[in-house]
Amino acid sequence: MSDDDAVRQLIKQAQRGDSEAVSQLYQGYAPRIFRYIAYRVTLVTDAEDLTAEVFVRMVEGLPRYRDIGNPFDAWLFRIASARVADFHRKRGRRPVSDLSDQMADSNPLPEEQLLQQQEEEELRNALRRLNKDDQKVLILRFVERKSHQEVATIINKSISAVKSIQHRALLRLATRLGSEEKARHYLRGRNE
Repeated sequence: MSDDDAVRQLIKQAQRGDSEAVSQLYQGYAPRIFRYIAYRVTLVTDAEDLTAEVFVRMVEGLPRYRDIGNPFDAWLFRIASARVADFHRKRGRRPVSDLSDQMADSNPLPEEQLLQQQEEEELRNALRRLNKDDQKVLILRFVERKSHQEVATIINKSISAVKSIQHRALLRLATRLGSEEKARHYLRGRNE
């Protein structure tokens, strides 16, 4: 969803109890929220459960939601970030498993898909070893393709702080992956 006026209208309708508006908000934002969460937890089923929790929290919080000029998804990403943090506090870390086919945006050939899954698994392992702020910034910037301003809004930091976190996180990630060019390749994806 990108049309701000349409989103505002949907939010108002959802706040009045319109289940169709809630459904449209869910359909518009669930794939991105799921992808964000899936990079931060191990199992697809956990990502699905946490995504559902985010939207339950959205529905519960809509009556109190106030549009203060920030994108609606910034609020959803904050909820998602809090759910992931709670999840890790309650369960601790688990070993990494294969990524879901649901995370892919295209349908590569089987051998390309296998190679991509191996690369993404390596990236996920390296990302998990970074601190939480580094993870959030890198996932929002490179997986969700958010601008520095959008990330700053979501994580409640200044743009310069986001740029600084991003720079240091990329250096740490590059070290863990073995080269800076390799880290940038993984984060950009195959289409860039």
